[in-house]
Amino acid sequence: MRIILAAIATLLLATPAAAQVAKVAPILTTPEARDVWTHAQPQIARVTHVDVKLTADFIAKTMSGTATLDILAAPGAKEIVLDIDDLDIAAITDAKGKPLAFTVGADDPELGSALTVRLNGARRIVIRYASRPDAGALQWLPPELTAGKVKPYLFSQGQAINNRSWIPTQDSPGIRQTWSATITVPADLVAVMSATRVDGAKGRPAGKGMRSFRFRMDKPVPIYLLALAVGDLKFKATGPRSGVWTEPSMLDAAAHEVGDVEKMIDAAQNLYGPYRWGRYDMLVLPPSFPFGGMENPTLTFLTPTIITGDRSNTDVVAHELAHSWSGNLVTNATWSDSWLNEGFTTYFENRIMEAVYGPERAAIYADTDWEGLQRDIGNAGGPQAPRTRLHGDPGQTWGQLDYFKGSTFLRTIEHIVGRPRFDAYLRSYFDRHAFQPQTTAGFLADIRANLVEGDANLEALLQLDAWAYGPGLPANAVHITSATLAAIDAKRAAFVAGGPASAVQTRGWSTQEWQRFLVGLPRQLPPSRLKELDETLGLSASTNAYVRSAWLELAIANRYEPALPSLEQFVTHVGRGLLIRPLYSGLMKQGDWGRPIAARLFDKARSGYHPATASGVERIVHPK
Repeated sequence: MRIILAAIATLLLATPAAAQVAKVAPILTTPEARDVWTHAQPQIARVTHVDVKLTADFIAKTMSGTATLDILAAPGAKEIVLDIDDLDIAAITDAKGKPLAFTVGADDPELGSALTVRLNGARRIVIRYASRPDAGALQWLPPELTAGKVKPYLFSQGQAINNRSWIPTQDSPGIRQTWSATITVPADLVAVMSATRVDGAKGRPAGKGMRSFRFRMDKPVPIYLLALAVGDLKFKATGPRSGVWTEPSMLDAAAHEVGDVEKMIDAAQNLYGPYRWGRYDMLVLPPSFPFGGMENPTLTFLTPTIITGDRSNTDVVAHELAHSWSGNLVTNATWSDSWLNEGFTTYFENRIMEAVYGPERAAIYADTDWEGLQRDIGNAGGPQAPRTRLHGDPGQTWGQLDYFKGSTFLRTIEHIVGRPRFDAYLRSYFDRHAFQPQTTAGFLADIRANLVEGDANLEALLQLDAWAYGPGLPANAVHITSATLAAIDAKRAAFVAGGPASAVQTRGWSTQEWQRFLVGLPRQLPPSRLKELDETLGLSASTNAYVRSAWLELAIANRYEPALPSLEQFVTHVGRGLLIRPLYSGLMKQGDWGRPIAARLFDKARSGYHPATASGVERIVHPK
């Protein structure tokens, strides 16, 4: 693999200090590393550090201030190209305040615009700007959409390319950057970010009823991992190097739910080497957070839907922790290779769960993922469908195949070569590529050099290229089965055969057992059986969001109108895309019955959704 190391930038330009250059991560220049989701041309000029000084205006719903960018440029480079999305650029200067000419390119509805800045020899530029109220990365919540319902809330979601809507930089996972920030907010609110806190939990006064918080990330990261939240936030420690932030009313429940995190950190380090980010804190967000979790370094963002009181959804915590190695430490260079983040992490997550909770708990998750994998392959069009490939056009892999097929790939390698050998390889892989981008081709070259080592028989057994580039599942795929879920299958079969719902006996079921039962039920059931299920098992009133979503999918498929009040309450109070998109999709499949319901519910609920969720549901409910 051919790599341009910014650390050898003496070939490109003179830099102020060698110590500064040492923190500059490499970029990849092989053809498969070309990122079609950025306007940047990093081989000519690239950003190495971002320093933002921004004020959060909850009335105007804008972030405004400056971004100072450190730049590494090739000899003779005249300009640098950045990514922005609907930013209002007021001025751009060099470090001494001298104005620099710039142009804003045409707006692309998916990629935003190219901001091209004439450098005139500058190696540091200052951009004065403001975001817009509809910035794709930012959700501004009024008090009534928070848990406390007294103070407003703001949070960001950068992955995959949303951060260009509030930070002008090169928004590509292959262009890693260090960063720092000063965030000024109303004095009764607290700002947290995915970095080391400089001023402690209280910040410092900033005058006029405001206060500022400073942060520093001294390790080069992909810019989608820069994350912010502002609100009525409190902190509770869960161990010597971990804790949870959230609104006061959720703090104790959240801390209990993630209480095993220190055990998870120990397990992860025992598997694949030291945790390199200092602290591992978590932020439990309001219900509109669009994902289960987001692996922002030092501060994982989590959905409140995982709080069910039984810790049966702590796989989400293990998953985001595992990203500290696969994704944050070694990152897909482009979004065509997102399985390098998500597939590795899903495999690693399962190993953490096994170490903390035992083999059967891990088998439950692995078997559940296998079921999801089969479902996704079918929904994508079958095993020959192009969207079942791991490497392909960015954003085109179907459903959660990046997670499920990617982890099954690694589990298959483990099965063939043996766990001790594969663990040793993965640990060395994370060390070799720490703080660097990676491609599928790069991973295959690495595993062939450091694990296969020219063994033709092993190469044939692994079928590496078929897994990485082919559709469907190779014949050597390993399926882990769970005895616990097999027992659920038996109970479901008894119900389908005519047995009473009262015989199902759900006491003590985990989320995954509920999902196995509900998802596996026939999609067509008579109203009397649906009524029996609902009344006996309390499905429409379930406080477990996973259970409720699975039940509502079944109810929609049957046009079961008694569940509609539960559906309306759910989609107007939960913003996690994984749980609500299938409900809107199901309604749309129900023709003249479901489509008006979908449109009405989305019209009522969209103001409470994160922009990323709203745009996704918009495409479902109002397809072009």
